[in-house]
Amino acid sequence: MGQFDRAGEDVGNIVALEHVNVRVPDQVRATDFYVTAMGLTRDPYLVTGTNNMWINVGQSQFHLPAGEPQRLRGRTGLVMPDLDALEARLDAAGIPSERGNGHIDTACPWGNRIRAHGPSEGRTLAMDYVAFDVPEGAAGAAAAFYREVWGTPAWVDGDGVGHASVGRGQELRFVETAEALPDYDGHHIAIYVADFSGPHRWLDERGLVSEESNRWQYRFLDIVDPGTGEPVFRIEHEVRSMTHPIYGRQLVNRNPAVTNNAFVPGHEAAAWMAPPA
Repeated sequence: MGQFDRAGEDVGNIVALEHVNVRVPDQVRATDFYVTAMGLTRDPYLVTGTNNMWINVGQSQFHLPAGEPQRLRGRTGLVMPDLDALEARLDAAGIPSERGNGHIDTACPWGNRIRAHGPSEGRTLAMDYVAFDVPEGAAGAAAAFYREVWGTPAWVDGDGVGHASVGRGQELRFVETAEALPDYDGHHIAIYVADFSGPHRWLDERGLVSEESNRWQYRFLDIVDPGTGEPVFRIEHEVRSMTHPIYGRQLVNRNPAVTNNAFVPGHEAAAWMAPPA
């Protein structure tokens, strides 16, 4: 046994959770929430019109195309640099929030729930996880799907919650509930994978590929039990290769503490990782 836990550094085949996509009907209200109150940053380079907006969170994004509102069945977990400052911005914007043990819960104007955590493991700004509410009995099958089909670390913890690694410090969670879930409304997530063709082959053989987007991307809708092929939860995945032109693009993140009334030159940008110790 060496002095290092080598398995603790395994990421798996899924190398990044790139974005969460939900439609919003009002870009002004979305800006007030995601940019002004949450302190995040609209991408200044891509998708700058009024039919969509991309919101940067460290090296991940929210995608907010215009349309009838969609609601993720669960919550998105973020790492934020300063929970006190976030709470103050939410209060100033009149947006309800609840402070918990090391986190703040809030929701966008259309009910998409967000839980913000403080910095951890050197990360100061990140999309940490997406936690889906799933039917009873689905967590184990979902974990098996990501472990066996996608070649990524996945397990069920002692509380019965399924986890699947989707990048460095990022994961999908599957939280079982006895409550009836709302109908799926078409929202999606995007992931980058190293083995692009292997999972595609597995999905295609079972008729599960829902879109052949382009050479770098495909989509599927259903998480299935890999043993039986039975669907256990529906959430569209936009699957991208590591040769995708956008992979690894450096995203702009602003420091929301710097304003026109509280300005210090050289501090406008925010880092998504802490400086060296």
